[in-house]
Amino acid sequence: MSFYQFLTVLRARWGVALGSFLACVLASQIITLRAPRLYTALASVVVNTKSDPVATAYQGASVSNEMETQTDIVTSPRVAERVVKILGFDEDPALKQAWLRSTSGRGDFTGWLTGGLQKSITVPLPRESNVISISATWNNAKDAARIANAFAQAYIDTTIELKVEPAKQYAAWFDERSRALRADLEAKQQLLSDYQDQEGILATDEHLDIEMSRLAELSSQLVAVQTQREESQSRELEAGIGNDAVPEVLQSALIGSLKGQLSTDEARQQDLATQLGVNHPQYRRLEAEIDSLKARIAQESVKVVHSMRTATQVNVRREHALMAAIEVQKKRVVELKHQRDHAAILQSDVVTAQRNFDTVSQGLAQTSLESQARQAGAALLTRATEPATPSSPKYLRTLGLGLAFGIALGIAVALCLEMLDQRVRRDAELPQLLGVPLLATFAIRSESARAPQLFGSLASRAIGFRAVAARALTHQQTPQ
Repeated sequence: MSFYQFLTVLRARWGVALGSFLACVLASQIITLRAPRLYTALASVVVNTKSDPVATAYQGASVSNEMETQTDIVTSPRVAERVVKILGFDEDPALKQAWLRSTSGRGDFTGWLTGGLQKSITVPLPRESNVISISATWNNAKDAARIANAFAQAYIDTTIELKVEPAKQYAAWFDERSRALRADLEAKQQLLSDYQDQEGILATDEHLDIEMSRLAELSSQLVAVQTQREESQSRELEAGIGNDAVPEVLQSALIGSLKGQLSTDEARQQDLATQLGVNHPQYRRLEAEIDSLKARIAQESVKVVHSMRTATQVNVRREHALMAAIEVQKKRVVELKHQRDHAAILQSDVVTAQRNFDTVSQGLAQTSLESQARQAGAALLTRATEPATPSSPKYLRTLGLGLAFGIALGIAVALCLEMLDQRVRRDAELPQLLGVPLLATFAIRSESARAPQLFGSLASRAIGFRAVAARALTHQQTPQ
């Protein structure tokens, strides 16, 4: 359908289209006049998104998530129930009668009021702002302002409760845990003290250091005695080969003096043997003295070797004694290490219990402060006032919608009627309908009142002319 045909249809069906248009406009105005008047009041609350120095419940949350959370709290049933109590709607007989009429007494009256109040408010999510706007819509201007202010106050009170109630629960839990941890700490400290008293431990590390020093000293003494024993044994072996090769014999002053005297007497003996002969009494006496000296030297050498054997035996005994003392000292050191390790375990238990107790005590102090806090994270920014004009119904908007819908409905009705009853309104439409060219047009001159009837009759007869026009066209196109 072309635009000109569309205008032609509207011109032909203008009465039906205008009627539909006027009906829509009239219906919209009737609906507007009969609709109840609603009033909208606005209250605003500013939310403090800074970290609370006492509470830590919302640390780490972004501002957008925080504002979305606060908006959900405003529209929650908990806040609505508090509004019901603040305004006293649960004791209003008129509201109770309305509840009975709408629900026939089924369900909960407070829940019905809560749902109605939740539907009556609008809380848009703030964008890049910490201000929450609470719009309350009601059939009474005064009640609308009261509801908006009540929601703002109920939200502030609810935020305090949401902060304090978990803190109280945590405080009770921390208090119970702190008592249990205190008892555990005291028991472990008592266990450590009893063990120290039982073992006589004053300073475990210092005592162990002393015993370790003793063990090191005994070990050094053992090494020295073993060295002396090895030296004495080697000299004893040398003495078994010959006493003259023993250094102690050679270094003995007595043996040295005896050997010197022996050398002198032997020299004199040679002189006497030359001068007096070997049978001279003086020579015999000197010979006896020489034998006595040799015997004494041998005796003294034997004493030196014997002393060496005695020293070896003494060194062996000292070595055995030191080895036994070292074994005892090792056992003592091992025992002290075991005591120190056990005491360290007990001390570690005490330290762990103390750390746990300190942590819980800190949490108890913090949650105790939180449970006593009465500072809300939000404050009332503007109070709602009674609106002077109703927010609904909006006459201009309803009128505009009625006009737009009426125009659309009128056009739609006209087009539908045209689809049901199609007529040829212009001569240019005949070739499109019949599929043959137009040969001639007939001008009908008559009275204006009869023109539409004659034109309709001509359009109805056009179908009868179709065969004649087709035959004429065929005859014209046939070659002579």
